[in-house]
Amino acid sequence: MSTPIDTVATLPELAAIAHDCTRCSLAEGRTNVVFGSGSENADVMIVGEGPGRQEDEQGVPFVGRSGKLLESLLAEIDLQRDDVYIANVVKCRPPGNRDPRPDEIDACKGYLRRQMQLIDPAVVVTLGNFSTKLMLRTETGITAMRGRAYAWWGRYLVPTFHPAAALRGGVRVTDDIRADLALVRSLIDGRISVALSEPVHETPESKQSEPDETQLGLFGPTP
Repeated sequence: MSTPIDTVATLPELAAIAHDCTRCSLAEGRTNVVFGSGSENADVMIVGEGPGRQEDEQGVPFVGRSGKLLESLLAEIDLQRDDVYIANVVKCRPPGNRDPRPDEIDACKGYLRRQMQLIDPAVVVTLGNFSTKLMLRTETGITAMRGRAYAWWGRYLVPTFHPAAALRGGVRVTDDIRADLALVRSLIDGRISVALSEPVHETPESKQSEPDETQLGLFGPTP
């Protein structure tokens, strides 16, 4: 009998289960499972959409040009790659880098939720439209959502553009990401003193008086 994901006690054990996962059809075309990388005690967890070609080849998230830009911008707020934890909504590369389908997200959501529970970051940073819309349960685009922090299940969530958008969009987009990461730095340093019961920007989840930490508001319950 397989071990229920929500009872797995450590990240290495969870990674081993993910390594052999065949819960959805993405397993058929992958080279490697891209589970996540970084500090198991990180204050900041960064969540992207899904692995690209280079990530699939190496089994590590954000290793291409986008990853280099992300590392450079993190360094500006005195964070190294090993100081944060980086993961994706889905752990296997969707064909042609398409958006993950609902059934693929549903099959994979337990891994991301358990990663968050085990790491217990103070701030979650979502990169781009896809992960932001999923985790904040909104249809509003990233341009309108970024630039602020959201109270989210006992922690903060800060949406920003995906680094790939900065590579396409130039200095303006890069500066927007830089400003959002400066907000992350202020949150983890305690320079923004807003109680989580008084959200920086209210979302439907933040109105719930007793959020269920076993759910994390993340795409509903594990099947």
